[in-house]
Amino acid sequence: MVTLSVNGRTVEVDVDPTTPLVFVLRNDLALNGPKLGCGRAQCGACTVLVDGAATRSCHTEVGTIVGRQITTLEGLGTPQRPHPLQAAFLAEQAAQCGYCTNGMIMQAAELLATKKDGVTESDVIEALEHNLCRCGTQPRVVRAVMRAARQQGV
Repeated sequence: MVTLSVNGRTVEVDVDPTTPLVFVLRNDLALNGPKLGCGRAQCGACTVLVDGAATRSCHTEVGTIVGRQITTLEGLGTPQRPHPLQAAFLAEQAAQCGYCTNGMIMQAAELLATKKDGVTESDVIEALEHNLCRCGTQPRVVRAVMRAARQQGV
């Protein structure tokens, strides 16, 4: 049994401690924001926040994050009250197929939370450079993150 803190809730899951977090989130907790893309921590689709740091959940064993705060896309906001990044992605139509969107938003959430002295387009591009998107929405993604940054006063 492994006890985790996910989106502000304490949950117990009956899994091997070496199980990748993405499988626990999706299969045991029905949180489908994180996607299993490459399975090699290279595409970013599985990104979650662990104690506020963007973390690739496909290569994070659940036993290594006991006692830490895990936030998934579902934990950022709700359909009624979306996080500024979620609202900005919708407003800028920054998702095409949507597979990479989770990782882009979660990586951007870390950026906006840590860079309080102002965010530039270059900062956004650098922060998201390892999040793969084949649909070509990167200009819209950058606009969405910049919109959310302005809204949050970053």
